[in-house]
Amino acid sequence: MAVMPRASYDWTVDDLHQLPDDGLQYELLDGMLLVTPAPIPLHQGVLGELYKTIDRSCPSHLKTFVAPLDWQPDHRTSLQPDVLVVARADIGQRNITEPLVLAVEVLSPSTRRKDRVLKFSKYADAGVTSYWIVDPTAPSVDAYQLVGGKYVDAGHATGSEPLTVREPFPITVVPAELVDL
Repeated sequence: MAVMPRASYDWTVDDLHQLPDDGLQYELLDGMLLVTPAPIPLHQGVLGELYKTIDRSCPSHLKTFVAPLDWQPDHRTSLQPDVLVVARADIGQRNITEPLVLAVEVLSPSTRRKDRVLKFSKYADAGVTSYWIVDPTAPSVDAYQLVGGKYVDAGHATGSEPLTVREPFPITVVPAELVDL
């Protein structure tokens, strides 16, 4: 993860349109530009399995998406969760601006701190109902639920141990089954 040099550190979503289409992931977090390299095959494989698992359980009033899709809760933030679930009524023409029902991040060496600290905090502050962090190298899943504006532990599973959560909708995930290489 890198921060692009600039005279002003107050980036906005409007500035994203000026950036090159060079295979890097550009995200904004409270006006700070975050740049991440393209993901590796392990990350993408887990991402695909996660999408299929979540989408199969997703109720019809919700929609499952996979990155890249911008979630822009304010003019200085534009994040791309690896998997996101949103109410169908909240889907915009270009991006999503309303709080997500579920955001999922798949860890990689270049995103570990961003996903566990920066995004964790921003998702909670912006009212994202549920947040999962998936570590493909463990393999493991940590699930969090927003309660009173803060994330609380909603479950954890490693290896072939299943994780079943009831919120935001009933679903069971087995971390080892996500690593399909």
